[in-house]
Amino acid sequence: MGNAWWNLTLRFLLELSALLGLGMAGWTFSTAFWRWILAIALPLVAAVLWGTFAVLNDPSRSGRAPVPVPGAARLMLELVILFGGAAGFYLAGHAATGIAMAMLIALSYAFSLDRLAWLLRQ
Repeated sequence: MGNAWWNLTLRFLLELSALLGLGMAGWTFSTAFWRWILAIALPLVAAVLWGTFAVLNDPSRSGRAPVPVPGAARLMLELVILFGGAAGFYLAGHAATGIAMAMLIALSYAFSLDRLAWLLRQ
């Protein structure tokens, strides 16, 4: 079920939302010049980490892994970035958005138990 079209679409939208939430947190919790740096750097670093560290032959991705990591490490990276984005919304004053995003992340993973099991076996 983890590779159902609707769950892959939801996952993609959550990934983009996480980047936005991290950027909003960077903007909200810094001042002056640093606002611009953190609002751009936090999502950029998260996107680079997301795209670089992967499990080899992950069916939910292209299968390629620029830097192969164990499945548990990849899962932790995903959870930190996704829930970090939700926390970014929450802490930036958009509590309802942050809570809704956290619930959608949990829902997506609940319907991806096959992928979670695969990740933890790697």
